[in-house]
Amino acid sequence: MFIDRKILKAQIENSIKDFPVTALLGPRQCGKTTIARIISKNIECTFFDLEDPSDVTALSSSPMLALESLTGLVILDEVQRMPELFPILRVLADRTDGKSKFLILGSASSTLVRGVSESLAGRISFIDMSGFNLLDLGVSNWKKLWLKGSFPDSYLSDTDDRSFKWRANFIRTFLERDIPQFGISIPANSLRRFWTMVGHYHGQIWNGSEFARSIGASEPTAKKYLDILTDAYVVRQLLPWHENLKKRQVKSPKVYVRDSGILHSLLSLEKGQIFSHPKLGASWEGFVIEQILDIFSIREAYFWATHGGAELDLLVNLKGKRIGFEVKYNDAPARTRSMISAMKDLSLHYLYVIYPGNKGYNLDKNIRVMGIEELSTML
Repeated sequence: MFIDRKILKAQIENSIKDFPVTALLGPRQCGKTTIARIISKNIECTFFDLEDPSDVTALSSSPMLALESLTGLVILDEVQRMPELFPILRVLADRTDGKSKFLILGSASSTLVRGVSESLAGRISFIDMSGFNLLDLGVSNWKKLWLKGSFPDSYLSDTDDRSFKWRANFIRTFLERDIPQFGISIPANSLRRFWTMVGHYHGQIWNGSEFARSIGASEPTAKKYLDILTDAYVVRQLLPWHENLKKRQVKSPKVYVRDSGILHSLLSLEKGQIFSHPKLGASWEGFVIEQILDIFSIREAYFWATHGGAELDLLVNLKGKRIGFEVKYNDAPARTRSMISAMKDLSLHYLYVIYPGNKGYNLDKNIRVMGIEELSTML
């Protein structure tokens, strides 16, 4: 089964037209290579896979010589494996003849973003990519997407059992092969135990000391593990928003496993078992947050919480307006004091409460409950 990701494809093609270099960033196995090859089908293109020894050899001896004569679109897959290419791309991007454009694919954000930001400022466009989202699949497929997760091979598996096995293999391969390829030497068992702990803390405030005690390491080591998984796009650290208020506000990030299917696998939850699990609400919250950020291409997002109990699951800017989201897994969300406090203290234009139902209704002026299928109407 082929899923045509028309919106993402158009976004990438427009970026290639407007910028000499486009960076497509996302986790392993989310479909970056597939969509790059689709885009390259009907145009002149040269493809380098930097996990292919022959392509690495071709670029290693004299990268400038290998790249400067190429025309059309040049695709560099897993480019973080050769950061020495970034200064060369700057020189090639500054050419005025426009005979070539570059599409670079990466799955290690800190290495890639730091390198290209230093070398390619003003010459590059960043596009974040996850697996499938509701716009790719159709909003009516939200439950299957939530349970199986967004990775194409997991979602498209013809049975729940095969989907679960694919995710288990992905976790193992990611820890045993991919992480070492990023130049990180941490025992796979240690990182897996840590990642599983993040799954149990999914949707909660980061507590470095508790994580450190649990893994028998220091707080800086625990934070290092968290940053590694964040840089590889498998964990999200949702940063806290601070407002100038006479209230004590939370200053540590919330942590989430970015893909709901991977979360369910880390928690050893197979077909539908999440519905009887204590992390049901947190799983729903993380899934909805990822869909919002992906659908609206939001790079800067926050949560807000005070020590007095007021909180907001997600705070973003959309089209110049400050928008809040609350995510509730219940049949009929009602107005709460926390919502009113968030509207007032954060000067929100709107607050949307997302739930798994299909009936939208207003709770107050500028506070609306909507089913997840209604999200696309906000575009």
